[in-house]
Amino acid sequence: MSFLQSKSRLEGISDAVFAFAATLLVVSLEVPTSFELLKAQLSGFLSFGISFFALILIWKVHYNFFRRTDYVDNWVIAFNMFLLFVVLYFVYPLKFLANLPFMGKPISVDDFSTLFQLYSLGFSLMFLCIALMYGRAGFKSTEAANRKKLLFYMRHFGIFVFMGIVSILLATFKIGLLFALPGIIYAMLGPLCWYHGVKFPYEEAQPEAA
Repeated sequence: MSFLQSKSRLEGISDAVFAFAATLLVVSLEVPTSFELLKAQLSGFLSFGISFFALILIWKVHYNFFRRTDYVDNWVIAFNMFLLFVVLYFVYPLKFLANLPFMGKPISVDDFSTLFQLYSLGFSLMFLCIALMYGRAGFKSTEAANRKKLLFYMRHFGIFVFMGIVSILLATFKIGLLFALPGIIYAMLGPLCWYHGVKFPYEEAQPEAA
């Protein structure tokens, strides 16, 4: 016997996990006991801001999925839950990477390589979950136009997964680490997604923002 799945409850637990992840980004949950400690915490404000807005962008991608489709089944729930698991894992590599320019002390090449591998692994897994959610909803859609739109976004976020894997390979083999090539390579997302949108548009409208 199959049950109708609750989209609202899935969105509710997702928002709760994103809120918890944002809490983990905070420099400290304790009130500083001296002005010197307060100044030390404020020095991390910029890296916190970068990490926070990166997390918000991921939340917006997740939010858009549920605006574009009402389809929810056990597979969508499973992909969504794994996404939330990865979001919580992703917080610390993201926060450390954003804080790296402000640390004031160098990091070894091996550690830098490992950091990028962790970051890109989290990035790839998150967008793989998003792509699989779109794919599942698209293949189950009974409307041709809606199906085409959802599968467009599956391929769109598949590009994100591909670039994450490229970054992992660059970091693993230490290619261009001295000028942060495993991070700079993500700039290719813009032209690749643009080309995909031009070459494989869906009929009703131009692609919406991610």
